[in-house]
Formats: sequence, C-alpha cells, structure tokens
Amino acid sequence: MNRLGTALLAAIEAVVTVGVGIGIALVPLTLLWGFEYGLQIDWDVFWKATGSVWLVGHGVDVSFLLGSALAKSSGVSGAADPIHVTLAALGFAVVTAWLGARAGRRFAETEHRTTGLLVGTAVVAALGLGVALSSTSAATQPTIWQAVVLPALWFGIPALISSEVCRRRRDLPADPATQRVLDLLDRVPVLWRAIAGFGLRAGTAATGVVVAFAGVVVAFLLFTSFAEVITLYEQSHAGVIGGIALTVGQLAFLPDFVGWATSWLIGPGFAIGTGSSVSPIATTLGPIPGLPVFGALPTSGHTFGLVWILVPVIAGFAIGGSMRPRLVRALGSADSALHRALAGVATGIVAGVLTGLIAWVSSGSFGPGRLADVGPHALVVGGFAALEIGLPAVIALAAGTDLVRLPDRGWTRERWTEADDDDADRTGAEAGAGSLLAALDQAGAGRTTDVHRFVVEETHDGSTAARPRTAVDSPTEPIADEPVAPAPIAAPRTPRATRTTTWNCRPGRRPTPSLRSVWRTRARPSPARRDVPRWVPCAIDCTVSPTVRANGLGDSASELVDSATAPADSATA
Repeated sequence: MNRLGTALLAAIEAVVTVGVGIGIALVPLTLLWGFEYGLQIDWDVFWKATGSVWLVGHGVDVSFLLGSALAKSSGVSGAADPIHVTLAALGFAVVTAWLGARAGRRFAETEHRTTGLLVGTAVVAALGLGVALSSTSAATQPTIWQAVVLPALWFGIPALISSEVCRRRRDLPADPATQRVLDLLDRVPVLWRAIAGFGLRAGTAATGVVVAFAGVVVAFLLFTSFAEVITLYEQSHAGVIGGIALTVGQLAFLPDFVGWATSWLIGPGFAIGTGSSVSPIATTLGPIPGLPVFGALPTSGHTFGLVWILVPVIAGFAIGGSMRPRLVRALGSADSALHRALAGVATGIVAGVLTGLIAWVSSGSFGPGRLADVGPHALVVGGFAALEIGLPAVIALAAGTDLVRLPDRGWTRERWTEADDDDADRTGAEAGAGSLLAALDQAGAGRTTDVHRFVVEETHDGSTAARPRTAVDSPTEPIADEPVAPAPIAAPRTPRATRTTTWNCRPGRRPTPSLRSVWRTRARPSPARRDVPRWVPCAIDCTVSPTVRANGLGDSASELVDSATAPADSATA
C-alpha cells in the first residue's frame, strides 16, 4: 500500500473510532429524547450532552452551570456555582484505546507505518476539537486544548505500542524513526538493559494480576449486592429508556470502579467525597449520589481486611519467582544476587508507577461541594504498591530459588532430525552394521525416490544396559541348499549414554516411537530364484516400526539371511 492509501486508511480508522465512542452515548440519549420527552426539546441539547460525555470519558475537564431553579431544588451547597467535572468516565477511553490498538496493527502491515500513526492521531485530534466546539454552550464549557490532546493520546499511544509489537513479532524492518530509537537503546550497556527490561515486564505483569483480581472483586460485590442495586434503580423512577441511559452511564465508569478496587487491595483505599474513606480497615461514608452502583459499596470495615493486602504481595513474589530463570539467562555471566535484587527494585518501581497512574486517571471531581474529591490518592497508592510488590520480588529474585524450572530440552526422550543421505549413510554404518536395514541395502533392496531419512537420537540413563541375546527369538528359514550355521552368542556391550538410529520414512509419515513389536519384512522373490520364500520372518526388537519395501533380493539373498540372523540388540536396530 502506498503512502496515500495508508493515510486514507488511517483517516477512516480515526473516524470510525470517534464515531463508535460518540454513538455509545448518542443512541440512548436520542431514545430518551424521542420517547421520554416526545421530541419537544431541541435535539441540539442532547447532542451537546453527548459531546460533553464523550469528552469527559477521555479526561477532558468540562464545566457545567446549572440554572438557579435547578440549583435550589438540588439542595447541594455550591450547586449554583460552575461545577467542574474532572473524573473521567474511562469506559469511552478504553474503547478508543482498543480501537486504536487494532488500527496500529493494521498500520504495521503497511510500508508507511509512521504516516498511518501520524495521520490517524491528527484526525482524532481534529475530531476532538470539532466535538468540543459543537458542545460549547452557556451550560457546558469544555477545555479546548484538552479536547485536542487527550483523545489523540488515547488513540495514538496504543496504536504506536501495538504497531511496534506487531512489527517485532513478524520481524518486519523498522522505519527510520524507530531505527534511530533502537540505535540509542543499543548504546545502553547490556546489563542495565536486561535489568530494565525485566523490571518493565515483571512490574507490568504484577500490576495486571492485581487489576484482574480487582475486577473479580467488583463483579463479586455487584453480584452479592444485587438487591440494594435494584432498590436504587426503583427509587430513581427513571423508566425504561431512562434506566438504559443510566446503565450505560454507569458502565462508562466501570473501569474507574476497578481502579478504586485496585487502590482498596493495595491498602489506602479511595474516597467518595471530602472526609470519606473506603479501605480494607474501615469505611466512612457521608452523603453520596444515589447511583444504583453505589449500593455495592461496603458499609463498614472488615475484621480480616488486612488479608486483602496479601494480594499484591503474593503477586510480586509469584511473578518475581516465576520469571527468575529468564532474568538469569538475560544476565548471563553478570548474574549475581545484587543484580537480581536491582531487577526486583525495578519491578517495584514499574508496578508503583503503573498503579499510581491507574489511581490518578480514576480520581477527580464529580460534582459540587464535597464531591469535588472522589477517587484514590495517586501518590499514596503508588508508593504502597511499589513497596508491596517490589519487596517480595527482591526476596524471590535475590534470595529464593527458581519457582519454575524450564527444561533444557523437549518433553520427549527422542529428537527427530532429517538428515542428508551421506550423513545418514555414515550414521547408519557406524550405529548398526549388522542390522536388517544394512542387510537390505546390501541385498539391493530399492527405495522410492521420495523417501526421507531421519536420525533418531535417544538419551538413556546409566542404568540402561544392552541385553545380551543368547539365541535368536525366531529362527530364519533357510533359503539355500547349504545349512545355515547357528548364530554365535554376542558378548554383553558396555552401556552407552546415547543411541543413534537411522530409519527410512515416507514424506508426511513419521515413524511411531511408541510401538515395540516383532515385525515381518516382505521380500519379493527374484525371477532367478523362485525357491526363495515370499515372506522372510525375522526377530528384531525395534523401537520404531517403519514399513520397509524390498524390490528384490537378487543374488545376495544369502547375505540377507546372514545379516538378519547376526547377533544384534535393540540399540543397533
């Protein structure tokens, strides 16, 4: 795809992203305008409300001014003053980030990835400016520069990350800008790059574990407080369409609730209004909005509330211990307890920064008066998270042992590799000179042209020894007038650590190593020797059982019998 096509694709992706976010808020408000208000109010009011909600969902500060009559009827102190809403409804931001990541993967497949990223981000910024200008009125006043920057960041950063990940996974060439950044990173010493990379991965993984557990806690609270939530729905008297709009609005704040639960698991908790506190130790609530979802809030502390703080502690220890082998391999000769401890410190720092960022984006002002302070305190939550995750990670990395030991080889005891004909012939000649396959080759048994040859390498412990064969299990029938001499008894062999066996196999069919059986080799009699029996039984205790077709024995049939009845064990077969 050329540069112009990539730019058009990026513009379409940006328009779709913004359209989906606005449509989520516009559809229920339009239904409310048509069914609840009977189309008697100007639709422009609902459009401005939609734009304001979409901007708030991306962290844009919006100021609302209530009428004098509405402010007096609310009974809230300070309702007549401009109300600054800074608490982001992160559900809209999550949708934008998800669609931006999908667009980034598409940009990575083109030759002009940078063009796609820049054009897509610029179009989102332009659309954000248009939404902010169209939503401005006497009652709503969004911050213009935030409307340009924040939605573009929610789209551009996930698109950049996903495109770079896709490029690395597919081993695509880097563009000039990315190559310059990679060259700068290559100047950093390998030791510090290994420590920083491990801290970034482990800290992100530990934070993800805590956030996922917080989501489970939110779902559990909503399920167990279903009756209180329904009661608040009934008390709102919103009707069917109003209830749908109210549910969509609460779903938009669902990521914020998960962020609050994360702060609750860390320990400091969160606030819903000035002077309130919700933490594992105690819960102090004042007057709060009558949103149905607030019916799931705990009304008091828990006797064993501090037990929940073990969630980030266990997450840090488990992630550090499970990723310890990777760190050891990355450090190489520089592996030491001090360097592993530094990696644990880096893990704690990354986890603290990420957790503090989650607490920061999920806090802000939600209304007038005491509702100006809602959510967790970012610095306190980040500091506690760095300590609770970083310290167990340091212990697991520096003083502990590997919680997960990765095998040095595969799970099976055999390794199959396709070998060339010359290597396979040399390996077969060295491994089993008296085997049946060698006898067939000497007898002129032909192989089809599409036969592949594989080399099987088996590893045995010291207790595995070669079993001497005292007699042939199934004697071979004579095929000549001369009597066949009995096979001599082979001396016991010294146990070997490895065994290499060469087999012939047709393409698409791999020998089955699990079958151990006594098999028959079918031999077609030569026209010159009609007295040769059609079936030549042999006793070979084999690890694999391929199907070997002999095209003819010729004049070397006696050599075949001598080789087949020669002393051989399972190792040379």
